[in-house]
Amino acid sequence: MRVDVLTIFPDAFPGPLGIGVVGRAVERGLLTLQAHDLRDYTHDRHRQVDDIAYGGGPGMVLKPEPLLEAVRGFRAEDPAARVILLSPQGRSFNQDMARELASVSHLVLVCGRYQGVDERAREEIGEELSIGDYVLSGGELAAMVVVEAVARLVPGTLGSNESLADETFTDRGFEPPLYTRPAVFEGREVPEVLRSGNHAAIERWRREQSDERMRRRRPDLARDGATAGGV
Repeated sequence: MRVDVLTIFPDAFPGPLGIGVVGRAVERGLLTLQAHDLRDYTHDRHRQVDDIAYGGGPGMVLKPEPLLEAVRGFRAEDPAARVILLSPQGRSFNQDMARELASVSHLVLVCGRYQGVDERAREEIGEELSIGDYVLSGGELAAMVVVEAVARLVPGTLGSNESLADETFTDRGFEPPLYTRPAVFEGREVPEVLRSGNHAAIERWRREQSDERMRRRRPDLARDGATAGGV
């Protein structure tokens, strides 16, 4: 999978993406990740990427010329590239969306900055994603979140497919309580069922705990007879 990030702060990358499972995926050639400086697509000596807003108002606006020159270049090179603007006004990013993007061969993430992006550039980019109902100073951190969530779903990135099958927001619902040694820690014991060796009972307990945890913590995702993966 190829991921290109368009930003005015290319030095922010790979950042945390250079370690852990994503970093290993890059090392193994499962993922290519490159950050591109938006200023490289300007043609004035000041390399200006922003300007004041028509009609007045606070903050600066990212200009359409460099943004669209870059985006059009990516699309000309690879018509199958999926170009996405990180924006608080975009479609909410979730695990289903991560799975969808993991099947894409080429992803281009555009990081917004300042007050916003010229509307003509937004219209041509077409697709926007939001990682939550809050505002960041720019799209760089949001892009990292998307890459992290998507890259770990690329086949071969994780050592075991079972790791994906048991995670929160899969068809199994929320991840159940997890325990490791010691069996007793500060007076609190690992549930007896997990030490019983009865795999059917363990699976049943984990399913019950998963469903109960979802109903208690995220009632917006829970429904009778269903878990997060089906919502």
